[in-house]
Amino acid sequence: MTRYAFAVISTLLLLGACSSSDQNTSTSPVPNAKVDEVISLKLAHGWPTAYPIFGESVEDYKDLVESMSNGRIQLSVDSTNRHKSAFGIFDFVKSGQYDIGQSASYYYGGKDPDALFFSSMPFSMTTQEQWSWFYHGGGLELANEVYDKHNMQVMLGGNTGMQMGGWFRKEINTIDDLKGLKMRIPGFGGKVIAGVGAVPTNIPTGELYQALERGTIDALEWVGPGLDLRMGFHKVAPYYYSGWHEPGTELMYFFNKDSMAKLPEWAKSILLNAAKLTSYNMTTETFAANADNWQTISSQYPDVQIKQFPASVMQALKESNAELIEQEKARSPIAKRIIESREAYLSKARAWTTIGDQLYLESVAD
Repeated sequence: MTRYAFAVISTLLLLGACSSSDQNTSTSPVPNAKVDEVISLKLAHGWPTAYPIFGESVEDYKDLVESMSNGRIQLSVDSTNRHKSAFGIFDFVKSGQYDIGQSASYYYGGKDPDALFFSSMPFSMTTQEQWSWFYHGGGLELANEVYDKHNMQVMLGGNTGMQMGGWFRKEINTIDDLKGLKMRIPGFGGKVIAGVGAVPTNIPTGELYQALERGTIDALEWVGPGLDLRMGFHKVAPYYYSGWHEPGTELMYFFNKDSMAKLPEWAKSILLNAAKLTSYNMTTETFAANADNWQTISSQYPDVQIKQFPASVMQALKESNAELIEQEKARSPIAKRIIESREAYLSKARAWTTIGDQLYLESVAD
């Protein structure tokens, strides 16, 4: 638990400072209790057992919750190896089959189209900008408003940072090269490429390499070099394109509201704050893995061709995205509120990103 020492101390201080609305609940983070008074909860995530970074972060969450609660909360964690449904987390938690889930919100656009807005959006906010929107711009409140009608509460679970635009078996030179192209790409990005004639699909993690190798799909995007290189996509698709569709993709923890309502305040605080802290840890770990594996690609895999989509292709994608955004605004009042909240915050945040980050990078570039 050394890697989490700072997180545990910070959170315990925070929880100790918080007062509870329950007169019978101690203000200490873990009130005195009998040894046999243990809260047992079930958690399901959408990745294979011990899947790097994503799956491992859930195990870290389990350890952190159990440590912070002095063992008063025990989590039983099931991966896709056990529950057999990579995209079933939404239903598992909504129904109460599991108390907690971890996955990406945009996988559940079929359950609720407003879920698409809380992972990442094309041509939108970077990780820092989006975190700021969630925590300081009303984003998390909007997410909880959407999930409330599904009997869930949510908390951020970790950000991948800028995702790459994908691995392609053939080079993309014009927008015509995307027409009819079968690509694994979820979320709003999938809708955008469908708008220019591509055929988006979603495939569970464990089936991605096989689908690309056998030609079931022509291209796929996964995350970035930190995870992509481990999957071996470079062996069958030599063109690796820079990103546009997911500039800061957030995973989430989903909490069944009935389960949460039964918990004492100190337990709720630990579950939510541990998610927030695990989110930070997963995000920095992903960045480090991306940096390491980008260096590996550069030095060990010279056949991988790093590409940018041509300007004409990017323009067509932007136009498709803009058209879809207007359609979504007209679809429902809450979709309009979420999109306008994202747009307003992006405008404010990007002004600072441009001055603080972009101009710095430009000024020190070789």
